[in-house]
Amino acid sequence: MRFNFNFRKTATSTTVNHEGAVAYTLTPQIELYAAVATAALSDQFYEKADTRLARLRELVAQNEPLFVAQLAVYARERLYLRSVPLVLAVELARLHRGDNLVSRLIARVVQRPDEITELLAFYAQANERNGRKLLNRLSKQLQKGLALSFNRFDGYQLAKYDRAGVVRLRDALFLVHPTAKDAAQQMLFDQLVRGELPTPYTWETELSAVGQREFATAEARAAAVAATWQELIGSGKLGYMALLRNLRNILEANVSEDAMEKVCATLADRFAVARSKQLPFRFLAAYREVSALPSGRVGRVLTALETAIGHAAQNLRGFGPETRVVVACDVSGSMQQPVSARSKVLLYDVGLVLGMLLQSRCQHVVAGMFGNTWKRISLPQGQVLRNVQEFYRREGEVGYSTNGYLVIKDLRQRREVVDKVMIFTDCQLWNSQNNGDTLAAEWRAYRRAVAPQARLYLFDLAGHGTTPLAVREADGVALIAGWSDKVFDVLAALENGGSALTEIEKITL
Repeated sequence: MRFNFNFRKTATSTTVNHEGAVAYTLTPQIELYAAVATAALSDQFYEKADTRLARLRELVAQNEPLFVAQLAVYARERLYLRSVPLVLAVELARLHRGDNLVSRLIARVVQRPDEITELLAFYAQANERNGRKLLNRLSKQLQKGLALSFNRFDGYQLAKYDRAGVVRLRDALFLVHPTAKDAAQQMLFDQLVRGELPTPYTWETELSAVGQREFATAEARAAAVAATWQELIGSGKLGYMALLRNLRNILEANVSEDAMEKVCATLADRFAVARSKQLPFRFLAAYREVSALPSGRVGRVLTALETAIGHAAQNLRGFGPETRVVVACDVSGSMQQPVSARSKVLLYDVGLVLGMLLQSRCQHVVAGMFGNTWKRISLPQGQVLRNVQEFYRREGEVGYSTNGYLVIKDLRQRREVVDKVMIFTDCQLWNSQNNGDTLAAEWRAYRRAVAPQARLYLFDLAGHGTTPLAVREADGVALIAGWSDKVFDVLAALENGGSALTEIEKITL
């Protein structure tokens, strides 16, 4: 599938954003990248989940198949997203023919057995099929890619992720018809079909077993729960994400001192953090959950969480003592929306976490937040999560509008020369004071009169498809999107003359 327009051309046409303010459109590549990097496929302040899904599908059709495949892999392997790469794969299967790109993509992005069933469920929805209709005309390349995925999973993984849903793993096995790589795997497939896979050893099954037992006293039950947690912690089979999400339960179970030491050591281990591929805001969620507890062990856990998230910023480059940086966080009303229906973390929190990660690595930095007003806030370095909480405590001090232009106006009026301005926002900026000032105008004036070499980086946390000023290298403006610490890899690429697409186009399939 080919399209006769220049993908490298920078879009500069104007439109209006969700607030009715003048905004700038993006190229199909950049718009798809931003939409994917910020997609939780749940309702947001300005856009419902089905609206975002429809826009993703339209954008896939406007882009080169290879770029869509590269972006899907980038989202899965670099941004740690699960559902949206599957959406891209299914859409590509609907539109692209003639080679094995789709099968290679699916074999790459499907990394857990439940992603096989999730992909098939979306395939049925996207192709308006249900029941027996799903069995008809399953894309051959899609089928081949899923078969390759099936061959990678062992019995533990199949049993762990064999869950109820629109499509079960057993159904998927019949649909895909994978050829077992050996007799042992054929036995696993047969067990899956019969529902006879051994119950996997997981923290859920172990705690569930305790919950089903009868105890003479509440104290005996509590002791059994503590012993189970201690065994799980000591076994090394409690995954990093499970550990992060169960810190409250572990503290309330009053596990042994030895177990607590292992918990904190694991949390703070840089290699464990890297392997876990946690989004930075997950550490904030754990920090908030734990900090409210009365336990005397809370301080140690909070310190371990600070160390853990600090590992995410270790590879940031280009911010030596001579680099002057401004970190501005949007705390407007539209940013106070959860990243997903099941999360307590807001877009606002994501912006603060990424902003404070950046602040922690800068030697010469001004940090602050904007709403109705712009306020600089001096905070110590090396305390990412604590600093986020301080911003959170003070966010009402600036109001809830989106007067982002005040960040640049303040620099211009002070005649303060900086190298980089980082704005963490949903890009839906508007001027509540109705005085005609805009971010675009202020940025032009600042570069013209004060700092011609300055660069502005918009960290788009929502992916609504527009920006408050044109994204053009000539104007020193760049767009970065996403919630992972990996967005800073894009920042490094920009520093080396690349673009937001450079990291994506490095992906090989």
